[in-house]
Amino acid sequence: MALPVRDQVKYWGIAAAAALVVLWVLGDVILPFVLGAAAAYFLDPAADRLERMGLGRAAAVAVITLVTVLVLVVAVLMIIPTIVNQAVALFEVTPQLARDLQGFLSRHFPSLYEPGSALNQSLQSLGETIRERGGELLQTALSSAASLLNIVVLLVVAPVVAVYLLYDWDRMIARIDHLLPRDHAPVIRRLAGEIDATLASFIRGMGTVCLILGTYYAVALMLVGLQFGLVVGAVAGLVTFIPYVGALLGGALALGLALFQFWGDWLSIALVAGIFVSGQMIEGNFLTPRLVGSSVRLHPVWLIFALSAFGTLFGFVGMLVAVPVAAALGVIARFAIAEYQSGRLYSGHDAQAGEGDAQAGERGEP
Repeated sequence: MALPVRDQVKYWGIAAAAALVVLWVLGDVILPFVLGAAAAYFLDPAADRLERMGLGRAAAVAVITLVTVLVLVVAVLMIIPTIVNQAVALFEVTPQLARDLQGFLSRHFPSLYEPGSALNQSLQSLGETIRERGGELLQTALSSAASLLNIVVLLVVAPVVAVYLLYDWDRMIARIDHLLPRDHAPVIRRLAGEIDATLASFIRGMGTVCLILGTYYAVALMLVGLQFGLVVGAVAGLVTFIPYVGALLGGALALGLALFQFWGDWLSIALVAGIFVSGQMIEGNFLTPRLVGSSVRLHPVWLIFALSAFGTLFGFVGMLVAVPVAAALGVIARFAIAEYQSGRLYSGHDAQAGEGDAQAGERGEP
């Protein structure tokens, strides 16, 4: 005999509240495990494909691990040092950029400036403040033993967790399926399948889109000759998964740098703007429809709200789980709406009675 609806709601509510409490209390402690689980989920289709090609699960995991390590080594040796150097140089040149901005505004908008005005003082202190805070941030991250320990733990534990979860993924899913309540197992499986399809389309598709756009922005900006083009492209590609934010943030940063570097060379400035315009056209008309698809149904406003809310409540870990939770809640909300529209609360007793009378009339019954 199935449990009453009230008891089911109580137990499922307790489980959801317990999960939120664990996420709140543990916070960054579970970050390596969240990253490892995300990596295993991302790579599981590749492992399944290698298994279909004749490799065993252990051999498939070994091949994926070897390829991933080689890619990371190449990235560390060739790309990451350049990004770090450009980021540090950007911090160093920020005061000069602020002074150039002040001179530009004073020449073209002299009415904004008066000796001792708040705007003048703010612009003078902007560059030094950013430089000092950036230096303090880097110094704190490098000198703090706890931060170094957390970084080491993250770099060591997350890959180990990913390898173990990737190896046991299919058995873990089968075990979870075996533990589902029998009365609700079919519905839970259907909802889990829809959530998996949504996540697969969004995470794997948008991950590929971010990588392609980040590479395109970085290479194109470097070819134009923009200073710090690599770091600007990397930032723009990294946040592309947030609708419009990547293009707006990267475009504003790139155009700001281009105005200082190429002032008077309007062709170069137009090329920088054209890079981001063309990037948005490529993403909207080709990359996102083909790699993500139209079945995701994660509304941009809902996605931005989930990222903001979970990031505020649970920090960086909350931002990592925001997309899966948003996808799951979206699927559950659509299921609840469909159940509501098929029930008597939506159609009403009179509507059902009217449908019965109409059917009786068609059969010639009084």
